[in-house]
Amino acid sequence: MRKSAAVLCGAAVVMAGSLTAVPADASTPHPAAAVSAASAAKVTWQKCGTTRYPTLQCGSVKVPLDYRHPSGKKITLALSRVPHTAKTYQGPLLVNPGGPGGSGLSLAGFVASSLPKDVAAQYDVIGFDPRGVGRSSPALDCKPGYFKPVRPDSLPSTPAIENANLARAKSFAAACGKKYASVLPHINTVNAATDMDSIRRALGAKKINYFGYSYGTYLGAVYAKLFPERVRRLVLDSIVDPTGVWYDNNIQQDYAFEGRQQAFLAWIAKHDSTYRLGTDPAGIEAKWYAMRAALAKKPAGGKVGASELEDTFIPGGYYNGYWPYLAQAFAAYANDRETGPLVEAYENFAAVDASGDNGYSVYTAVQCRDASWPRDWRQWRKDNWAVHAKAPFMTWNNAWYNAPCAFWPVSAKRAVNVANSKLPPVLLFQATDDAATPYQGGVTVHRLLRNSSLVVERGGGNHGITLSGNACLDKHLATYLTNGKVPRGHGVADAVCQRLPDPKPVSAAASAAATSPSGAARGAALHDLVRFRG
Repeated sequence: MRKSAAVLCGAAVVMAGSLTAVPADASTPHPAAAVSAASAAKVTWQKCGTTRYPTLQCGSVKVPLDYRHPSGKKITLALSRVPHTAKTYQGPLLVNPGGPGGSGLSLAGFVASSLPKDVAAQYDVIGFDPRGVGRSSPALDCKPGYFKPVRPDSLPSTPAIENANLARAKSFAAACGKKYASVLPHINTVNAATDMDSIRRALGAKKINYFGYSYGTYLGAVYAKLFPERVRRLVLDSIVDPTGVWYDNNIQQDYAFEGRQQAFLAWIAKHDSTYRLGTDPAGIEAKWYAMRAALAKKPAGGKVGASELEDTFIPGGYYNGYWPYLAQAFAAYANDRETGPLVEAYENFAAVDASGDNGYSVYTAVQCRDASWPRDWRQWRKDNWAVHAKAPFMTWNNAWYNAPCAFWPVSAKRAVNVANSKLPPVLLFQATDDAATPYQGGVTVHRLLRNSSLVVERGGGNHGITLSGNACLDKHLATYLTNGKVPRGHGVADAVCQRLPDPKPVSAAASAAATSPSGAARGAALHDLVRFRG
């Protein structure tokens, strides 16, 4: 069973319909000259293949902790590579799964094996753990066991519950500040993007190709802003709205995830013969909240209380391939009061292990440092109760997930204005019903990146849509990586692909036989890498 942090990849659009413009930094934080002064030792590669990715190689590169002092303290970035095999070589293709806080080492193997063979063969596919993440050093872990169940109810229905959640958030921020006082000021997207240029130089490449999912789209856009002359090809899939980084984006996610939860409930209603929860989505929703109320009083297996239940079902908003397993657990509890399937679903989709603690630590470190957050909790309370009235499914869970930023021990920077007219053709992918990075993010970045093309998956609700089984999307991706050609249209979208069908229910026997419900198909394998908040 895979245990992972439930780390939401940054969201999009804006809060309550009001667009907040983000000012550009007064100057480029780390000019190319400063980066060039840092060490650029070549990477030494060693075999580290796995059963799934046998040609994978591993290496590392040292970079300055503080690029203003390139000869000062160094940190280590862990790298992976699937080397090119074709005579035609198009350079390194750096890949990132999002987060912030997601490890990219396995993603290199996934991308190399999922692209058409003749396309992948032309690139060195490079994965990397951004600063603070995974096998990079130092790897952050502010407060091990922070998500250990059972947590206080996320819904602050009483002052005591609210204070308990506030105490948790404050304790996490304080623990980070105590353990990583010298590191936290340097954990942010601008430094992660500058690290990418250090990786470029260590690879001996004049330019890089880049392919990022989710938060990785913002990382890629920031890299392109800082180093436009170093960008050869740029693919952004499931796009963060850079005008809402990060408070507004996380608020807007709540509305979008409410929509995906409603789609999930409608899907259950359609399959009443399997799940026996009724044919009316509103009635099924009432049963879900009744389950939540019961678990708040008596957690399933001593593990799944109200907050953990939300953690378990939030991944369904990222990827509908999880719906059959979530519906099965829901039905077992609602119909027969069986707790086993619910506990198993929690362990598969939501339980947080050490790598999850690390992912969440980097998530908070980056988001809290990247841009300003309200420091007055009364503002959070007002905003989130207003959103909860319309979108109760995830609002308070998401608020507490991000709450350490209200008390972060390091001051915030200004978000980067990623508007760019200096790039070669850029390819963007966005689903219309994506919850983690809502559709407006793709439209906004398409406008801000002057030479970009936007491919839309109409009706799609999954997060991370290329290399996930949609042949129409993947054809555009393969063409671009082969020859740099992008579709050019006349509307908001330059090309439109139809979404894949929703999944069908799975049998109880098939579910029990699956050691990991997310490991069966290519699409599920991708979402095992990008599905959560990190």
